[in-house]
Amino acid sequence: MAATAGRRDRTHYLYIAVIIAVVAGIAVGFAAPGVAVELKPIGTGFVNLIKMMIAPVIFCTIVLGIGSVRQAAKVGAVGGLALGYFVVMSTVALAIGLLVGNFLEPGAGLSITEEAKAAGDKAAEGAGGESTVDFLLGIIPKTLVSAFTEGEVLQALLIALLAGFALQAMGKAGEPVLRGIGHIQRLVFRILAMIMWVAPIGAFGAIAAVVGETGMDALKSLAVIMIGFYVTCALFVFVILGALLKLVAGINLWSLMKYLGREFLLIVSTSSSESALPRLIAKLEHMGVSKPVVGITVPTGYSFNLDGTAIYLTMASLFIANAMGDPLSASEQISLLIFMIIASKGAAGVTGAGLATLAGGLQSHKPELVDGVGLIVGIDRFMSEARALTNFAGNAVATILVGTWTKEIDKERAAEVLAGRIPFDESTLLDDGHGAPPGDDEAPAVPEARPEKNVPVKV
Repeated sequence: MAATAGRRDRTHYLYIAVIIAVVAGIAVGFAAPGVAVELKPIGTGFVNLIKMMIAPVIFCTIVLGIGSVRQAAKVGAVGGLALGYFVVMSTVALAIGLLVGNFLEPGAGLSITEEAKAAGDKAAEGAGGESTVDFLLGIIPKTLVSAFTEGEVLQALLIALLAGFALQAMGKAGEPVLRGIGHIQRLVFRILAMIMWVAPIGAFGAIAAVVGETGMDALKSLAVIMIGFYVTCALFVFVILGALLKLVAGINLWSLMKYLGREFLLIVSTSSSESALPRLIAKLEHMGVSKPVVGITVPTGYSFNLDGTAIYLTMASLFIANAMGDPLSASEQISLLIFMIIASKGAAGVTGAGLATLAGGLQSHKPELVDGVGLIVGIDRFMSEARALTNFAGNAVATILVGTWTKEIDKERAAEVLAGRIPFDESTLLDDGHGAPPGDDEAPAVPEARPEKNVPVKV
């Protein structure tokens, strides 16, 4: 037990180092902007390392989750319930964005410059104007292997679902394959744990670059939209999601956020909710939510349950319309709301995706407003922090709610985990048998770091 506590205590230094790196990055960004901008590849490289692991994590998690369930209808029920919840909550988030945007009237009195117009056109080109049909066809990979090499979350999800159902249908004959995938999952999470040790370096480069690029000018001129957006996201998370979590699952939102504190810190430093996806899967399973629920709800939510992006799309649209002297009427806002419900589903949880989706949505719905996208390019990186944090919180809460509705969560274990009496193994991400292959009782790679199940451990 003492060895375990010592090992886990050492992981705290990693996240203290991340905080120090973020502060140092901000200081460098203000002191030497030119040098700071050149550090951007460091942050990009770290995010790419995390994204490299997302497809194998999703594949192993979903295959093990579905393959170990003998009833396909159970998996279908989880998926259907999750998608229904995603549509409802995304619509609520979009509506809240419209309400707050109309109250604040952001952008009124600003004038757009030619430089801003050029930035808006560039963002619109990056969006590509993807149609719903193109989006749906894009879910199908060219080959089985390309689903893992192209970094498309939905493609990896599709292949994992097919493999999981195939192994489910094979019955006992598929158990050796499941055990093999279980061992691969152990390897994947071990690599991920190794990557996390370079997080301070990645955080330093990412924060320094964005501060060096924007400075304080953009923050001063666009404070209303940015602060309003942060406040709106906070209200959505703490009021709406917090109330749902308490009423449905009986879990306090603060205790959940404390449990996921390191993941929130990672998102702040990288501005990408995807950087914490593998750890969210591991922690929710450790918390007591069943593998099928976690394996289906979390990856799907990263494409269909982007609450922060939904709020951003509506508030940013109103901001741009007001700034360009062309405010949206009530009917135009309603039609934009309906359009954005669809557009938000194609936004990936990565840095810059919200801006591209906004530009693409305006280009398809009201092209004369696209030029105004350039007005928020300067602070989009700062707003993406709130987007990513809200998206992450929304998906964590959604998974627990779906687990509660389907009775696929161990509430007693969840209470023990959130109280800190069953700690999560930071060294392997495989605590308490997480990721263990079906029928495999052998010890994990680091047995001394694995406490006995359900035994309180003080850290």
